[in-house]
Amino acid sequence: MANLGSLETELRAKRDAGKKLLVPYITGGLEGWLEAIRAAAANGADAIEIGIPFSDPVMDGPIIQLASQKALDAGATPMSILNDLRQVDVSIPLAVMCYYNTIHNAGHERFANALAEAGVCAAIVPDLPLEESGPWCKAADAAGIETVMLAAPTAPDERLPRILDRVRGFVYAVGLLGVTGERDELASTALLLARRLKQLTSIPILIGVGVSNAEQAAEAVTVADGVVQGASVMRRLLEDGPDAVGEYVAEVREAIDRVPVA
Repeated sequence: MANLGSLETELRAKRDAGKKLLVPYITGGLEGWLEAIRAAAANGADAIEIGIPFSDPVMDGPIIQLASQKALDAGATPMSILNDLRQVDVSIPLAVMCYYNTIHNAGHERFANALAEAGVCAAIVPDLPLEESGPWCKAADAAGIETVMLAAPTAPDERLPRILDRVRGFVYAVGLLGVTGERDELASTALLLARRLKQLTSIPILIGVGVSNAEQAAEAVTVADGVVQGASVMRRLLEDGPDAVGEYVAEVREAIDRVPVA
């Protein structure tokens, strides 16, 4: 096993101490985003996933697309977001979510080093296939950036161990096929995938995509180690501002903390 980075070390320690993990997603560059990060951290988030806005976000549904467009319209760039992140003094790990084009344009080593210099410890690159991830992962490893890999509910059994061999930080278990967004119920595929992964690894497993409220988060952590929540967080930031993000994170925190540890 590779040396564990700060994100995986922290998530493992909390998980092993009996805590369920909560990682909110916040779009970088949007009005109020830095205050939202602080509010989420103050109300029980275990790490924050920061989205780097992109003009063609293939994994994102309407809410996060809207947030990204607003951030781009306000002049946000990958480097301006990373520069602003230096102002954020929170005691939990920060990860970025970005599309591969952003990394490619900057250059692997330059982007990985820029993340590290901004205090970011991990990256999620949803459109970078495992088979093509080698050059980025090599640069990321060298810079101390943990590359979180995604596992899809349709992944065949022989593929999962290869994903797990490359993953750093945590396994992003994609709850359902399709784009991000709020849904009426947690997809059954989310729990099935988390069970499959649990049999194969001790790396923390977090369900993301389609975990839409506190009740669904509580259901997800009956199997998974934690959840990533994006659209439901960003809707509150867009509609009601950073304080609403903190209130929502506190609500989800309370809900998942009530779930007995298996």
